[in-house]
Amino acid sequence: MQARQALPSSASVVIVGGGIMGASAAFHLAEAGVDGVVLVERDQLGSGSTGRAAGGVRAQFSDALNVAIATRSLEAFADFDRRPGWEIDFKRVGYLFVLTRAEDCAAFERGAELQHDLGAPIRMLAPEEVRRRCPLVAVDDVLAGAFAPDAGHVTPEAAVQGYASGARRLGARIETGCEALAVSRAGGAITEVVTTRGAIATSCIICAAGPWSAEVAAMAGVELPVTPVRRQVLFTEPIPDLPAELPMTIDFATSFYFHREGPGLLLGMSHDRDPVTFSLETSDDWVPSLLDVAERRAPRVAAAGIKGGWAGLYEMSPDHNAMIGESAALPGFFYAAGFSGHGFLQGPAVGEILRDLYLRRDPFVDVSPLSAERFAAGESRPELNVI
Repeated sequence: MQARQALPSSASVVIVGGGIMGASAAFHLAEAGVDGVVLVERDQLGSGSTGRAAGGVRAQFSDALNVAIATRSLEAFADFDRRPGWEIDFKRVGYLFVLTRAEDCAAFERGAELQHDLGAPIRMLAPEEVRRRCPLVAVDDVLAGAFAPDAGHVTPEAAVQGYASGARRLGARIETGCEALAVSRAGGAITEVVTTRGAIATSCIICAAGPWSAEVAAMAGVELPVTPVRRQVLFTEPIPDLPAELPMTIDFATSFYFHREGPGLLLGMSHDRDPVTFSLETSDDWVPSLLDVAERRAPRVAAAGIKGGWAGLYEMSPDHNAMIGESAALPGFFYAAGFSGHGFLQGPAVGEILRDLYLRRDPFVDVSPLSAERFAAGESRPELNVI
C-alpha cells in the first residue's frame, strides 16, 4: 500500500469540507493560480450532504441573487465536460413546478418575469401542457405549471470528483480522512487549523462544511446560524414506459418531487416532522404521507414498488437563504453555508464567488446581502422557492 503523503505544514488557504462547495472553491482557486490551496475533509469527498442530494439543478427562485447564482451554475454544469473536464451525466430534461394554488401561480408569474430578466427562461404552462410535459401527473386540480427547459439533474458525486480532480491537477491538495478539530488565533487573526493529522499554518479558512458549518465556525469564534435537518429520498422499482425526457417534477404545495433514476424514479418530500438532527438513520414515519400525496398527484408513482432509499441533511438558515461572505469579526474567515436545500445546484458559481472574495476582487454578483451578519442586524432575506 502506498504511504499517505504528509499533511502540508502551511497553506495559503484551508478549505474545510469536501462537498460541492469545498471542491468547487478548491478548483476555482487553483485555476486562478493560487498556490497552497489545501482542502480537508474528515471522511471521503461528497460523503456529507452532497452525496445524498437529489441532484436537481435549476434557476427558479424568488430571490434575484439566487437566480443569478443558479443561472451561472447551470452554465457551468452544461460546460462541465470541458471545464474541469468530467462526465456528470447532466440530464437537461427541464424542471417543472406543478401549481394548485392561485397565490402560488401569482408568485411564479412574478418570478418568471424576474428570471427572464436575468437570463433564465421560464415558461408558464396550462394544465394540459403540464400533463404533456409529465404524463405521470394528474392535473384535475392543477391551475398552472412553471417550466424551465434548461434545467434538469446531474450526478452529485461526479460533480464533486470532477472539481476535486481538476483542483489536484492544478496543484491543490485534497486531504480526506482529515478532520478539522480547532482553529488557532492570535491578535485577531487566524494562525492555524488543527486537524486529526496535524496542524496547518494559515491565515485564511473557507468554511464549506454544510450542516456542520456552525461547529467549524465556532472553532474560530464565528457564529453561523446553520441547523441540520434530516430529509429522506426513496427509489422505486422499474416503471414500464417511463418517458425518456421526464422532467424533474415538483408538486409545489406539498413539496413532493421526483425525477427519473435509471428505469425507475427518485422521489422525496419534506415532512412537518423532519427532525433537527445530525443522524442519518432512516425512518418510515413519513412514507404514508408521501404515498398519500403521490396517490393524488401521480398515481403510477404511488403504485410502483419501493426498493430503497437514504437520509441526508439540509443545512437550514433562519430565512432559508444562503450565507456567503467573509466574517466581519475575523478577517480571513470565509464561509458558504445555510443553503437550505439549494446548495448543490449553486456550487459551481459559489466556488467562483469564494475565489473572488479571497482574491479581493468583485464577484460577478454582489453577495453582501447574503452576509451572515444580516441576522445579528435583525434583517432577513427569505427565499420562498425552497423544497
